[in-house]
Amino acid sequence: MPEEKEVPEKVIVIGSGPAAWTAAIYSARAALQPLVVEGAITEENRLAGTLPLGQLALTTEVENYPGFPVGDLGAYLDSAVAEDRRRLMPPHNKEGVSGPELMELIRQQAMNFGARVVTDDVVEVDFDRRPFRLTTSDGATHESHAVIVATGARANYLGLPSEEKYKNRGVSACAVCDGALPRFRNKPLAVVGGGDSAVEEADYLAKFASTVYMIHRRDELRASKIMARRAADNPKIEILWNRTLAEVLGDDANGATGVRLQSTVGQPDLTKEVTGVFLAIGHTPNTAFLNGKLELTEKNYIRWTTPARTYTSVEGVFAAGDVADDYYRQAITASGSGCMAALDAERYLAAKGL
Repeated sequence: MPEEKEVPEKVIVIGSGPAAWTAAIYSARAALQPLVVEGAITEENRLAGTLPLGQLALTTEVENYPGFPVGDLGAYLDSAVAEDRRRLMPPHNKEGVSGPELMELIRQQAMNFGARVVTDDVVEVDFDRRPFRLTTSDGATHESHAVIVATGARANYLGLPSEEKYKNRGVSACAVCDGALPRFRNKPLAVVGGGDSAVEEADYLAKFASTVYMIHRRDELRASKIMARRAADNPKIEILWNRTLAEVLGDDANGATGVRLQSTVGQPDLTKEVTGVFLAIGHTPNTAFLNGKLELTEKNYIRWTTPARTYTSVEGVFAAGDVADDYYRQAITASGSGCMAALDAERYLAAKGL
């Protein structure tokens, strides 16, 4: 007898951050039975910051995601998240929701509606054929009539051991996410970088900090003139020229407590007391696995080809979250675009009669 051919999926979601799991929620509720390829749990992915559940899984407090004011969520988490997943989560701190908790809740919501999951990395895509074909690192192939790419982006870090040691304990790559936390209020903070993003981070942090030190390796900011003027005019921002971050100082009890800065022009090292160090040296979108099969921007983000839609350069392939967004980069905007991508995929499939 001829071998029975596997039926293609209606939609596959690649990724596992807020965009991916929100897309899975909406796809599942639309009876599309989504398959989510969430990524592999490997040391390589850990070092690259691309483990399942995205950047939020590396975040402590989440104060700006709607619906989670400060409060004790312990009993709710115990009842809402499957027991095997609950055991993997850190203890609840009774002060609202943490990044890992929020991601487990969104993931569980998608699973409740019937989303299925493959814990592996997509290493090859074929968007030239219909249905599309995806290959994972274990050699398995999956076919689908629609694909939502929601693989996110990872913040760039300098790679210092001390930076890794105090990550989420004073070291962050998102001022909007973390800057209003109690540990940073009315305290001196440091921002590493010299572009528009660094000025934006410093300007935002100045609303909460006592002083913001901008650490820049040159004697002139790379930022646009208007942004450079904004930094110069802000009385709370002090620019430390010709300096690089050599070490984040701290201890186990307090996390980050200061920075040691090297000079790029032969001056002695400089030490500053700070409770927070914010890296603003860019993000890298997780698009390498696409191998040129989708049109990208000059910064290697997936290009949305139609305003207010999640369409990509290939019909039937949609993009959501930070993999296509180099501007907002927030959990709530990622979730919103995940919803959009699912609705776009649903309407595409309906139009094709699939």
